[in-house]
Amino acid sequence: MSLIIVYADGACRGNPGPMAIGASIQTAEGVELSTVSALLGQGTNNLAEYGAAIAGVRKAIEYGTDAIELRMDSQLVVKQLTGEFQIRKADLKPLLNELLTLIGQYKTWSVLHVRREQNQRADELANLAYGY
Repeated sequence: MSLIIVYADGACRGNPGPMAIGASIQTAEGVELSTVSALLGQGTNNLAEYGAAIAGVRKAIEYGTDAIELRMDSQLVVKQLTGEFQIRKADLKPLLNELLTLIGQYKTWSVLHVRREQNQRADELANLAYGY
């Protein structure tokens, strides 16, 4: 297995409010290898989105592949990762740096903005953390 795909989604009930994350780690053929579903405490939607991406990539590293594609419906995180958007919120900078460090462990990586409908599994996993 050379490519691993991570679908990641963060959720926030209120903004700020209780945060949850979900991530689905899959093969290039769409076979789910593992999942992440957890509560993160209080924060904003953007913090939850970064938390989901970090947790998903961290989990994917366990599979020892050399290529990763991160897929998210958060345009903000995707565009900050690709350098298209600057980070204006100081609390997001260390999260971006952590995510870049994790993703940088791969020989090749990419990040892709997907429509919400294409990210349903990660959304479902985030909602499971809330208990529904």
